[in-house]
Amino acid sequence: MGLNLDDADGKTPLDEDEKEGLLIPTITTRGELDEFEQHSIEKAIEWTLQRKFKAENIFTEAFVKEVHRRMYAGVWAWAGSFRKTNKNLGVDKLQVGIELKNLLDDAQYWMANKTFKPDEIAIRFKHRIVSIHCFANGNGRHSRLMADIIIGHIFKQPVFTWGAANLIKQGEARSLYLKAVRAADKGNYELLVRFARS
Repeated sequence: MGLNLDDADGKTPLDEDEKEGLLIPTITTRGELDEFEQHSIEKAIEWTLQRKFKAENIFTEAFVKEVHRRMYAGVWAWAGSFRKTNKNLGVDKLQVGIELKNLLDDAQYWMANKTFKPDEIAIRFKHRIVSIHCFANGNGRHSRLMADIIIGHIFKQPVFTWGAANLIKQGEARSLYLKAVRAADKGNYELLVRFARS
């Protein structure tokens, strides 16, 4: 099978399932969707930079949902709402709230007991929340922004660079990122921490 140049240019048409919940009816391709989402995400990042958040506010279900809502508001009707269907990734849809609560409690414990270094706490949180797969879409980008909020607001450290690349599109940075994620899946967070700081 050869390279589909339409896919490479972001011209892949969205199918009907992908359009469900889409608030902008003029969006017809993956590239257009990426552009609208990116604009919305940039506004969410700006929101995080203009405020000061404390750990007790960050490690709450309401905050996790609010970050996602701000990232995708205006693009998706379900922004900030837990997914209502099962996916090929993540926990069962009925377990999302429970698993998130466990993660939030664990993160507070890690902080209170200095169980891990600051970078590792943020990366462990990122890794686990994306594996829960709280939302219908946008989980990877949401998890990275949550890690940036944790490291920047709680630990007062510079945010992560995430390889200084677009991790959505195929390429060397995405390959390295996925390799690091697979290592974290097996309990080794070193590669993912290193990648986040690269």
